[in-house]
Amino acid sequence: MIPSAVLVHVPDVEKGLEWYKKAFPEAVPIYHSDIDFTVLDLNGFSIEIVQADEKVGAGKSGSVIYWYVGNLSAALAHFEALGAYLYRGPMEIESGLSMCQVEDPFGNLIGLRGKAT
Repeated sequence: MIPSAVLVHVPDVEKGLEWYKKAFPEAVPIYHSDIDFTVLDLNGFSIEIVQADEKVGAGKSGSVIYWYVGNLSAALAHFEALGAYLYRGPMEIESGLSMCQVEDPFGNLIGLRGKAT
């Protein structure tokens, strides 16, 4: 099995999509007109910004996807400049890497993992 997508639940899809486009500038927006839905394609992996509802709300409640970054400090500064804030860490882990979590403006967590240079 290979991961293919992450669904990020937000209270306002339009605002969420605009924020995530800035947060992941290398992702390519792909519009699916048949279902009126835009996904952000990141090297074949889809970041899908979807409407939070009564079954799955926005916010932190368990699973966190970690993104590998070449420079953890620079990545953290990038997300903070967009309005995310440091939620947990940074903390040292294996092989000279560090990790942290940031909280997006919608209450969701984004994990970052990489060299703490």
